[in-house]
Amino acid sequence: MHGLEGKKVLVTGASGGIGAAIVRDLVAAGADVVAHGRTAESLQALVDETGATPVHFDVSVEDEVKGALQGLDVWGVVNCAGFGGEIASPMDTDMAIFDQVMAVNARGTMLVTKYASQSMVRLGQGGSIVNVSSQASLIALPSHISYGASKAAVDSITRVSALELGPHGIRVNSVHPTVVMTEMSAFYWGRPEIAGPFLDQMPLGRWATQEEVSAPVIFLLGAGASMITGAHLPIDGGYTCR
Repeated sequence: MHGLEGKKVLVTGASGGIGAAIVRDLVAAGADVVAHGRTAESLQALVDETGATPVHFDVSVEDEVKGALQGLDVWGVVNCAGFGGEIASPMDTDMAIFDQVMAVNARGTMLVTKYASQSMVRLGQGGSIVNVSSQASLIALPSHISYGASKAAVDSITRVSALELGPHGIRVNSVHPTVVMTEMSAFYWGRPEIAGPFLDQMPLGRWATQEEVSAPVIFLLGAGASMITGAHLPIDGGYTCR
């Protein structure tokens, strides 16, 4: 159905909820999945469940990314590794946290794209890259200055990569999820004074599920999206159409 059978696809950030859902859906589609995490322990349960091949590196450290990916010939990539940072305004942002958010979200996406695409070009079989961005790159969200900036950088990486890699038959797209209500998200988005006004402005009026983020990723990776590149797909219940 998706044309992903036997295709080797790297998923970064696979130890997180969205990343794990993408791994499960790729395995179900017949892909040969390489699941990334910073530690073996963080991936063990997912590897046992799915049979995915684990790989470990820090996405923000070039030598680690280069060492892991130069010998790993992949057809596709999902850049899902991310760091949320802090809830802060431009006036009181901690610049050390800002730098960390940029290092993981923007630099990490760039480094993985850099080294994965080198092997994709060399193999000459085309391919597909999907970057997990955010609604925060499409619209201003209060107290999300660091996260929004990092994901806006991811969007630029997506567009320029689509331009540069298109002649090699490699498509590059991004998805832009709204909030998935995980335990990590609940500390901020679970507050009634935050959640209520936010959901009131969303046409569908509810949070996304991990599976609702994963399914469009699988679509953009696969054959049904063979003429789509450089696109930014909101998965946000209509929030950014306001």
